[in-house]
Formats: sequence, structure tokens, C-alpha cells
Amino acid sequence: MLRRRRSARAPASNGRRRRIRKLRLSALLLLLVVLGAISFTFGLITAIASQIPTCDPSRVPREVDGHIYANDGHTILATLRGSESRILVRTADIAPIMQQAIVAVEDKRFYEHHGVDLRGIGRAVWADVTSKKVVQGGSTITQQFVKNSCVTSARTISRKLKEAALAWQLEQHWKKLRILTAYLNTIYFGNGAYGIQRAAQTYFNTTASRLTLPQAALLAGIPSDPSRFDPVTNPRTARARRLEVLRTMLAQEEISARDLRRADRTPLPKAADVHLPGIQGPAPYFVNYVKQQLIERYGTRRVFGGGLNVKSTIDLRLQKLARQAIGTILKEPNGPSAALVSIRPDTGEVVAMYGGDNFRQSQFNLAVQGERQPGSSFKPFVLATALKQGIAPVTTFASKPVSIFIGDKYWPVHNYENDYIGSADLTTATVVSDNSIFAQLTRLVGPANVARTAHELGITRHLNPYFAIGLGADAVSPLEMARAFSTFANDGRRVDGSAFGNRPRAIARIGSAEGKLVEDNRPVNRVVLGRDQDALLTSILEGVIRSGTGKRAALPDRAVAGKTGTTENYGDAWFVGYTPQLATAVWVGYPNKLKPMLSEYHGQAVAGGTFPADIWRVFNQLALAGTPPESFPPYSYQYSTAKRVVWRDGLLRLDNGHCRDTELVSYFVGRGPGRTADCKLNEVDVPRVVGMSLAGAKIRLDAQPLTANVVYKPARAKQRLDLVLDQFPRKGRLSSYDTVTLVLAKPLHGIVPKVTGLSLSAARRRLRGRGLVAKIERFADGRAGRVLAQMPVAGVAAAPRMKVRLIVGRG
Repeated sequence: MLRRRRSARAPASNGRRRRIRKLRLSALLLLLVVLGAISFTFGLITAIASQIPTCDPSRVPREVDGHIYANDGHTILATLRGSESRILVRTADIAPIMQQAIVAVEDKRFYEHHGVDLRGIGRAVWADVTSKKVVQGGSTITQQFVKNSCVTSARTISRKLKEAALAWQLEQHWKKLRILTAYLNTIYFGNGAYGIQRAAQTYFNTTASRLTLPQAALLAGIPSDPSRFDPVTNPRTARARRLEVLRTMLAQEEISARDLRRADRTPLPKAADVHLPGIQGPAPYFVNYVKQQLIERYGTRRVFGGGLNVKSTIDLRLQKLARQAIGTILKEPNGPSAALVSIRPDTGEVVAMYGGDNFRQSQFNLAVQGERQPGSSFKPFVLATALKQGIAPVTTFASKPVSIFIGDKYWPVHNYENDYIGSADLTTATVVSDNSIFAQLTRLVGPANVARTAHELGITRHLNPYFAIGLGADAVSPLEMARAFSTFANDGRRVDGSAFGNRPRAIARIGSAEGKLVEDNRPVNRVVLGRDQDALLTSILEGVIRSGTGKRAALPDRAVAGKTGTTENYGDAWFVGYTPQLATAVWVGYPNKLKPMLSEYHGQAVAGGTFPADIWRVFNQLALAGTPPESFPPYSYQYSTAKRVVWRDGLLRLDNGHCRDTELVSYFVGRGPGRTADCKLNEVDVPRVVGMSLAGAKIRLDAQPLTANVVYKPARAKQRLDLVLDQFPRKGRLSSYDTVTLVLAKPLHGIVPKVTGLSLSAARRRLRGRGLVAKIERFADGRAGRVLAQMPVAGVAAAPRMKVRLIVGRG
């Protein structure tokens, strides 16, 4: 017995020892994990802290000047200095009101948080969620400074975590005022001004230390979106933003209500006074466009002071001739302005860009940033789409007022001054610029296909696939139009850059300060149109110059093709044309507003065939002087055959003999729709009548005309019996007087009777007689003992023992 007890205690003792060993092992592992985590954290903090010196703007490595050259490779257009648009100043040299303004609008808890503001992040997330869009940012001033100066701009989670960690570390090493000063020394204030000192000079011709409240409020509002809040191009938005900053400062008791009112009444700086100090080169608008491309690719820090030597494509001789041509034609100081872009088709080089009359007064580039409706100069893109689809130019449409059904309404189209030419083929319609025929052609080829063709040719901005696209309803820039037409001049091949891709070739080559090649932006051809298609289109556009709306653009003894464009209110006038050597777009209008030009052309309205065609002709005469004339490539005209087609469910189909609204289209041999439509004899659309009353549904079907056939299905309790629940077919098309089956509900247990107005006892008897149960819901003011209301209402389907709730009058 004693032996048994000892043997029983032995396993228990062994179990306790094993548990102790496990606990010791677990404690050791935990200690190792803690030590590892501490070591990792210490290493991470040390690594991040080591990056802090690189954030200091004053300790950035020595910068090397770079240059932008003309296409000759030696004429300097601009120097790319890091100090070109940034001057570092001390905290004492920044007006206190400027410091207060930027903190108020960018990070009101700047002096309270430690680099990362969790409360601000939560507030921003909540605002974004409730607004269902991004309306607030959660980054602090410290985080924004770190993002701009210390980390890459890649949008990754690791970058955001590193940014937050570095912001926290920075706050441990730097004082708040040092961070704020560094931030103000590095942020972008628009119009080429980096840093608060350069911004004060650019906008107000003063220093950062002398900024006033209205000036500080305006500048503080710009960095969140320099383009949108630019007082030069968007003065109304900039004024509203300044008022927003002032109100924020008032709410934080930085200023008084009287200060706000006085500052709000202060006018914005004049556009003519907003400019970077210093002298601009011979092609300032073009230079700014090149800088924009460089910054997008390499970032601000590498472009300014990174030693890049950029050979551009601009030809200063042609640039001078562009200015001369515009000055020769537009002589009225208060009259309309012009923009001009010229491109060499075989290389895609932008050789001339005239973006405005005075770069000092306005840096807004009309040639690149100007977005205006191109009018009829967009029609060649519709014609190109038709040729790609195999439609022959002999296709004929009626020139007359038309109304095109666009899904939910009709779009009326008319020609200028209601001038119609009867029936005409596509060649004639292009020469005379007939809106009616091109609206019908746009419907035939599809507006989405027109947008796709325009993008393939060189238009880069978004185009809405609306039917009005063929008449130039979407705004584009002269640069885009010149590039798209240069594709026509290059045998239907768009020229991209090997380095910069699908954008105009303004940059030819980039080298380093050491003379090494950084990138060679060689021309790369992308086929958009076949050679015969392009040659045929060019021959049609030559007719516009010979006998159409572009006669004033004709050049003696030279082949010219092109198209005029005029908006309906004469607010914009275009001529876009090309020779084998140059493709040039000219826009004429008022840059700051859409003002009708009704009498500026010698007492007549300004159309595409007036000022724009004159400028185009003068420029090309001067530009091509001394060069031998060249001809456009010939084309081999293919045979065509007429086919009657119809749009059917978003696709073009051949008519089977029963279709309506068909078009007779001439297609080149082997082209055109391959399938036949399934149209029915005397076809009508099936309307949707579900949810309508039976009487209303029958009236709607009779109007098509279609025949109604009514069937029933068992009704659910409380279901209405007078509404159409379903229909067959639900949509599609039928022949006239075909049958549409309507489904209605039929009660199996009778209907709920009307008991309102009866006495309570009479109501109970009536409901009991239908197998229903009366239940008093409540009493209300009204005739005593009378039923005032019932739920469900009378006339719906009943069910056995269904309760009908009553509201009874109490007198």
C-alpha cells in the first residue's frame, strides 16, 4: 500500500517540474523577443534620425546649374538654378502674420502635436467619409515638410509610415519655429515661386518680412492647390480662398472682425504685376512648358540645381516669325489675342510656340493651358473615323435642319445662318463645313469612336463621347490641335518621344553636368491611319483651301491642307493646317473671357477663315521661304458600294428590309457591317408599363400600337390589384399590334372592404362577414363611434383572419 502511494506522487512531481521548465523557457523567449524589439526600434529610430540633417534646406548638397537650350544646342533659353525661384530666409525675416496665417489654414494644432496629429487625421477621415470625397487632409505641417524635402513622392504605405516616423523624430530634434521656417522656405506658391521670400517678391514686389495681413492670407491659401487658387488665372477662386483663411484666423482669435473686413476689401495683385524677378528669354511660354515636363519626370530638386542640360526643339527663327506674323495681322491693342503652335511633322518637334502677348503680365500659356472649343476644325477627326471604318467620301447626306435622338431627348442641329446646300457627299460637306451633314456622320460612326480617333491622333485631354463632339464642343488647346494635324501631315503616323511618351516633343535630349547622356527623347512613330486613308483625307482638306472656308490660308505654289473652326457665338476662331514641312494651329479670341467677335475683322465677324487663316498664311510664307515646295503623297482610290445600314443596340448593322431610320452609306469594297439587323415588319419599341395602372398601361400600349393581354397570378396579402406587376416581353421591339402580356394580382380570399365612415359595430360586422378581424388601433378626435381610418386601405388583397386596424372617433 505504501508502495502504491509513492508511485502515485511521482508522476505529479514530474509534471510540476515540466511546467516549471516550460515557464522558464517561455520567459526566456519573451525576454529575447522584447530585447529584439527594443534593438529593432532603437535601430529604426537611429536610422530615421540620421536622415534629419538632409531635411534642412540650408544643408542641401551644393547645387549645379543646368540650362535649357534652343534646338541649335548652344543658345540658352533659361538657367535651371535651384535659387532661381527660392531664397532661404530666417524666422526673424518672415512676418509674424504670415506665420500665423499658414498655421491657421494648414495645421491649427501645429504647436500642440508632436509631428503627427491623430486628432487631425480622425477629423479629416470623418470629413471625407461624410462628404463621400476627399475634402480634408490629415497631414501636419511637419509631415508636409518631410514629404517635400526628406522622402520620395511615391504613394506607398511604407512612404507614409516613414514620413510619420521622420516627422515625429524631427519634432524631437528641431524647435517648432525652425520647422515652420523650413516649411515656408520650401513650399510652392505658384507662378514659379518657391519659398516665402520669392513668393513675396513675385506677387507683391516686397519681402517676406514686410507682408501684410491680406497679402499673407492670400499666400497662405495658395500652396494646397497652386493652380486652382492662382490669383492671376482664377481671381474669384483666389479671393474666396483668401476669405476662408481670414475666417479661420478670426475663429482662432488671431485677428479681429474689423481686420477681416479691411483685408477682404483689399484688391488682389494685378496680373501684370505677378511675375518672377529677372529677365525672361526669347521663348518664355515654351520654356515654362519644358520646365513642366521636366518637373513631372525628375522632380523639382533635380530640375532646379541638378545640373541638367536640356536641348529643346524650339527654332528661334520660327519663334520670331510667329510673333511677327501675329503682330502683322492683329494690330489693335484692345482687340483679340492669338496663340500659335507649329510642329515639324516627320520628327514631332515643337518648333514655334506663341502663348501670349506679354509674359510679364500673365504667365498663362494660351497655346498649352488655353482650353477653347475648336468648332469645325474638329471635323477632320470625324472624317478620319469614317475612313477608318471603310466609309467612302462619296457617301451622301441631306443638308437640312436635323434633330438627332440622343437617348432621352432630341438634339437640333443647324448650319450657320441656316444656309443649307441640299444633298452633298462628305468631300463637299468638309469643304463648305456643313454642320448638318457632320452631325449625321458623327451619329453614323459613333461619338465614342470619334473621341478614340482624336486621342490616337494626338489629343490628350479627356473628351466626352457626346454627339456634339463632331462639331467641336469639347475644349482643346492649340498645342493638341497642331500635334493631331501633324499626324495627318506625317502619313497618318503620330510621333511620340522615346523618353516622354505620348506628348508633344518639346525636349530632344537631356545631358548631365558631366556631359553624359541622361535621356535621348528620339521620335517614335505610331500608326493611326493607313497611308491611303491619310492621303485621301489630306486631299479632301486641300479642297478646303482651294475652294472652301480656308481660301485665305492658300500659299502660292505650295500644297496646303487644313480646316477652319468658328464657335457659334464667334467667341473662338481657329485655323489648323499643314504643309508637308510644317503643321500649325492658330487660335484667335479674347484670353480672359468668351467675348463674341462680331465686328473685329474689318467690321465683320471673326471666323476661322479670317484672322486665323491670315496669321497662318503669313507665318508659313515666312517660315518656308527659301525651301523647295513639296507635294502630299498621292492616294489610290478604291471602289465602293452602297449599303443601307441601321444602328441596332449600339452596333451598326445591315438593313434586312424592315428597319427604320436607315442610312445609305458607300463603303470601300470589303468594308462595312458584316451582320444583318433583325428588324421586324412595322417595328415598334416595347414600352415599360410595370407599375402603371391597367388602364394607363393599355393606353400606353395602344399608342405604339401594341395589344395588351392580361393574365393573373395569386395576390399576396395587402397587395394592390390595379397595378401591372410584370410584362412580357419586358423590353425590345415587336411588330405593330403584336401582343404584350401584362401580369396583375388576383385575390384568392377576397378584398379588404371599405369601413371608414361606418359605426364601429357596423364595421366589425362587415369585416367579420369577409373573414377579417377588426382591431382598434387608437382613438382620435372625430365623430364618436365612427371609423376615421383603416389599415390596410380598402381594395387590397385580403387573407383569412387578417387584422384590419381601425382608428375610431372619440367625440
